[in-house]
Amino acid sequence: MDEEFSTLYKIDTWDLIPLPPCKSVVGCRWVYKIKTNSDGSIEQYKAKLVTKGYSQQYGMDYEETFAPVAKMTTIRTLIVVTSIHQWHISQLDVKNTFLNGDLQEEVYMAPPPGISHDSEYICKLKKALYGLKQAHHAWFEKFSIVISSLGFVSSSHDSALFIKCTDAGHIILSLYVNDMIIIGDNIDSISVLKTKLAR
Repeated sequence: MDEEFSTLYKIDTWDLIPLPPCKSVVGCRWVYKIKTNSDGSIEQYKAKLVTKGYSQQYGMDYEETFAPVAKMTTIRTLIVVTSIHQWHISQLDVKNTFLNGDLQEEVYMAPPPGISHDSEYICKLKKALYGLKQAHHAWFEKFSIVISSLGFVSSSHDSALFIKCTDAGHIILSLYVNDMIIIGDNIDSISVLKTKLAR
C-alpha cells in the first residue's frame, strides 16, 4: 500500500506533525473504482484518497468555498466566434484537478488508512484533497495565478473567462471546473500555452 500510495500522491501534499492544541482533525478514506473497457473487461484499478470534508468547521478549517465556472452563454459565444472567424478550438481536461490547489488555511487530517505512521502524528495539509470544502476555491485560485502569470486577463463579464491579446494573435480560455476550452487565431501560441499549462 505505501508504494502504491507514493505514486498517487506527491510527498509535498502534507507534513506529519503532532496535533497542535485546539485543532480539529478531518478524517479521510480510500475510494476504489474499477475502470472498464466498452466490452466489460477491466482496464485499470483506481484509488482516490478523499477527506471527510463534512466534518470541517467554518472559520477554523475553511473560509472561502466559492469558485466560478464558465457561463453557458460564454461557451456558446466562444463556439460562434470560432465558427465565424474560422479560429482553432481545443478542449482540455485537467487530471487530478483538486490536488493542484494550495491551501491558505491550516487543515489537519488523520493519516490515510493503510499507511504506517506514529500514532501521535497527523497530517498537516499543504495541498487540497478531494472532499475538502475549499478544494474548488483553492484550485481556481491556483489556476488564476498561473494563467495571469502567462499574460491572460480575467474578463469583467465572466470571471472564468481569460483573454490574451498580443501582436502574435488572440487566445481566449474558458474554465469550467477541470475542463477548459481554448480558442484563438494562432495555433502556435495555443500549443505553447498547452505546454506551459501541462507543467
